[in-house]
Amino acid sequence: MFLETIFQDPVLFFRIILVLIVSITLHELAHGWAAMGQGDDTPQKEGHITLNPVVHMGVPSLIFLCLAGIAWGQMPVNPRNFRHPKWSNVIVSAAGPLMNLAIALFCIGLLKLSNETFLRQVLSSQFLYIAALYNLALMLFNFLPIPPLDGFHVASEFFPGLKPLQGSPWGYAILMVLFISPVFGRSLWTASALVLQAILGT
Repeated sequence: MFLETIFQDPVLFFRIILVLIVSITLHELAHGWAAMGQGDDTPQKEGHITLNPVVHMGVPSLIFLCLAGIAWGQMPVNPRNFRHPKWSNVIVSAAGPLMNLAIALFCIGLLKLSNETFLRQVLSSQFLYIAALYNLALMLFNFLPIPPLDGFHVASEFFPGLKPLQGSPWGYAILMVLFISPVFGRSLWTASALVLQAILGT
């Protein structure tokens, strides 16, 4: 279990917790900023334009994160306020995973910089690597076309036949199977590591 990490390597445990809290918070904020840019002020009205992770993740998610290393977040939006029903939804849905990609690229940039300059004495290479790896994993996971993930909302705009599946319990059932599947977990981390190595050029 993930919780065992706190006894085996407490520094690693808290680094992962910090990375995921910051990454999920910025992921949700990206959705909110994109929604506001597309004419929906619901995120601001609901008080979700904040860096407070409790607002975005909630206490149950934070507790589950510490116990199992898995968490979730949410950003209230109202698609009826979007300027362009199709493209606005694509932009808002994609904004979260793309924020994770931006965080990963930023950390990779710092990682390369720290390896070549005096910054290696200031920045932790392990922390930057973890942050890049986890954000790449978050991006790949959230782009899966499974409801209620962001990838489903993007895919359903290009394939309207998928829309009836929105809110379906089947999506959550599939996610539960994926979470408990060691094959899926290994595949996700392998894919994330391969992307990271390709970018790093190693």
